[in-house]
Order: sequence, then C-alpha cells, then structure tokens
Amino acid sequence: MPYAHITGWGMAAPEGVMTNDDLAKIVDTNDQWIRERTGISERRIAGATEFTSTLAVEASIKALKVANVRPTDIDLIICSTSTPEYMFPATACLIQDQLGATKAGAFDLLAACTGFIYALNMGAQAIRSGSIKTALIIGSETLSRFVNWKDRNTCILFGDGAGAFVLQASERPGGVLSAVMHSDGSGGDLLTLPAGGSRFPATESTVHEGLHCIKMDGKEVFRFATRVMASATLEALDAAGLKVEDIKWIVPHQANIRIIEAAARGLKLPMERFVVNLDRYGNTSTASIPIAMVEAIEKGQIKEGEKLVMVGFGAGLTWGALAAEWTGPLPSKGHVRPEQYRRLGRVRSLVRRAIRFIEGLLYRREL
Repeated sequence: MPYAHITGWGMAAPEGVMTNDDLAKIVDTNDQWIRERTGISERRIAGATEFTSTLAVEASIKALKVANVRPTDIDLIICSTSTPEYMFPATACLIQDQLGATKAGAFDLLAACTGFIYALNMGAQAIRSGSIKTALIIGSETLSRFVNWKDRNTCILFGDGAGAFVLQASERPGGVLSAVMHSDGSGGDLLTLPAGGSRFPATESTVHEGLHCIKMDGKEVFRFATRVMASATLEALDAAGLKVEDIKWIVPHQANIRIIEAAARGLKLPMERFVVNLDRYGNTSTASIPIAMVEAIEKGQIKEGEKLVMVGFGAGLTWGALAAEWTGPLPSKGHVRPEQYRRLGRVRSLVRRAIRFIEGLLYRREL
C-alpha cells in the first residue's frame, strides 16, 4: 500500500494590506483592542482582479515547482474553500482549466476552516487506496467579500489568501500518518453565512438585511474551539501510534491567538512549538494552515524527518487534525516549469470553446 507524501507547497497572498489602524478609520475599534483580543495586526485583502481561483492557481504553480510535477501529471484537484466563485461550476474546475491539468478530476470541498484538513485526508486516502498517484490539495479564500465592514466583531478577523500542497504516492514510509474528522451540525448557527444558498436565495430583502455577510457568535465559537483543538490533536496522535513528545510542531488553524494559547495549555506544550503567523494574515479559513506551513518550511523551521500535527476547527461545526512525517520532494528527473502549462492552458481553453461553438452551429444545422 503506497504512502501519501507532501512533496510540494506554495502560497499566495494579495498585495493589498489592511492594518488595524486602517480598520479603525471605518469601524469603532483600535489597534490595541484588536491585538489584545485576537493577536492580529494586519490582513491581506484581495484586489478587483484577484479571485479565489487566481490566488489558488498562483499557490498551486509554486507547489508544483517545488514538487517538480507537471500539471498534466495531476490525477485529482481538491479545492477546499468557504468562498467559491460560483455555486457551480466548482472553483476547482476553474483552477484545473487555468493550470492545464488535462487529466485531473476536480471538485470543491466545503468544511469551512477545517476544510484543508478534510481535503488533505481525502487526497491521502485516494493515494493510499491506489486509485490515484498525484493530488493537488488547495485552500483558497476571498473572505473580505463576505465581511460586514460595519461589524467590528467579525471584520477584524478575516483575510484573503491561498495555500496548496502536492501529494504523491511513494513506497517510502512517512507522509500522512493519520487523520480525524468530526462535525456537529447542532452548532451550525454559531458561525454562518445565511443567504445565497437555496434556503435564502438572493433577494432585495436578504441584501438589505446583510444576510450575505458572515454572522458569528464569538463567545460560543471560542468555547467550542478551545475544547476541540487539544482533543483532536491527541486523537490524531493516538491514531498514528504517537505521543505528544514525538511531535516537533503543531500547525493550528490561525483564528485567534488566545485559542492557540489554550490549545498549548491543553497539550502542555510551549508556544514555541506552535507555528503562528495570524498576526500578519488574520483568519484565512481553509488557507490558514497551508500558508503557515509554507512560511515555516521556507524559514527552515520544519525539517525532514520531523513529525507534526495540523489541527483546525470551523463552521458546521467541524473540527479535525492530521498527523504527518515531513519528507519533502520525491527524487525526480528534469526541471518542470508549471507556468508554461498555464500559458498553454489558456490557449487550450480558447480552442475547446471554439470547437464547442462550431459543434453547436453544426448541430443546429442538422436539426
């Protein structure tokens, strides 16, 4: 049975930065109040030409470069996102087209901020089963477009960004060791984006009432998060046959520094063992764990052979954790340039659209 290794990684963040002082100009808050309650100093905000798919593609190209994998070698693309560009088509399909990943199946996964752990586990299980050899796992968000900028309890928290991992099959032991996934729909109303789905389609009333913006019961979400972060970590370790002392790093969902500190106390670990960067990005939902991972890898914090746990929680309610042994890229030949496939992908997309147009004309003529 093959093992699923994380062999490539990449991240993308919008150029636009919104500091706490910037927020204080549009809502009743200040830098000290935000930092004391959340640990956040600034967050990235997507520009007019930046979307969930474009950020994902940028992160994916970087991940493919690290792994030295061609887009045409990808078997499966899973995009975990809370902010898809459309109800359908799936944002993953837009990414597949832009990358030129011609052989890949693609779908979106919605488990809110826990989504990247869910997606990484799904990709790993597909590899372990032998049904695929290479998967591209993405967390990408443009949450700033669903924030009520008059609500200081939520607008201070969220930011935009994307992270991507390449998963590859190998007979070498390591990679993803275990994962746990949980949900509790009885808490679904604690963190929600009420309108835009089939229950409350967009109307003048839903727009006027602000139902297309994030709603959160902050106190209840905080209580839930502090309870499950440590327990999910321990559960994933137990499933992998590991103990807390075997783990070098904990990579938590970057939601609130006080939640991460509570998890550290629950696990009896120093904060130095936790990868934290929410001060510069805020809560990027599904993208927060891969962004934190990429920065830690690029700084040389995470090294080959070290074991780590990724742990998160989110709307749903959902929570989960994944244990892994870090191994890095697999040996490969040649030098792949994924960005070339992106350029070819644009041409291919135009050609396929032209063919469908011509086929449509011929079909109508036959009728």
